[in-house]
Amino acid sequence: MDTSLPIVLIPGLAGSPRIYAPVAPALWAFGPVTVANHIRDDSMAAIARRILSEAPPHFALAGHSMGGYIAFEIMRQAPERVAKLALINTQARPDSPEASARRTRQIGEANAGRLHGVLDELYPGFVHPARADDHGLREIVHAMGDDVGGSGFARQQRAIIARPDSRPTLATIGCPTLVLSGDTDNTIPNSLSREMADGITGARLVIIPDCGHLPQIEQPTATATALAEWLRN
Repeated sequence: MDTSLPIVLIPGLAGSPRIYAPVAPALWAFGPVTVANHIRDDSMAAIARRILSEAPPHFALAGHSMGGYIAFEIMRQAPERVAKLALINTQARPDSPEASARRTRQIGEANAGRLHGVLDELYPGFVHPARADDHGLREIVHAMGDDVGGSGFARQQRAIIARPDSRPTLATIGCPTLVLSGDTDNTIPNSLSREMADGITGARLVIIPDCGHLPQIEQPTATATALAEWLRN
């Protein structure tokens, strides 16, 4: 009898399937892997509904950064369908006024055809400081931005700005949960990962050394190992 569990992976802001490419092969042993499309709607509720409409009836769910915000919305809409949850370099808090103002400006830049400029602005916060000059990683970030496009990026940012506070619902999460972060995430500090892990009963917290906000491409071996252990147990 086939006991494999389908796995749905959600990228972050301006992220595409490329972000999971280094780790996805290690997950195939546990079940079929799908990377969700999260660029078609401009609210967390609508994004989650569409992903659920396209997902298997029962699945393991991993969300990175913005993907974690979507994962929280999926847990609000259909918790019975999620067998396991992984929250990667994300947070449960809503946007601050300062962050929303910055995002609004970035929407304007992207709509004006300057998405690569926005990504270059974001890049130092995306990676460990030691990788600030890593042109290979920067090229991946640019390529993912091209996959998403300026209008997709704008829709994502509007959804992020309006996202709800997920802290009150942490205690309702009952499935096995992995909370994963880098030790030097300068976009979403890992103190916010600790906050999520403390709020979810039985959650396992993993902090990857020498890693920023993009563990799948910065530390793929350590990330794949943590995700495989999450799926195995």
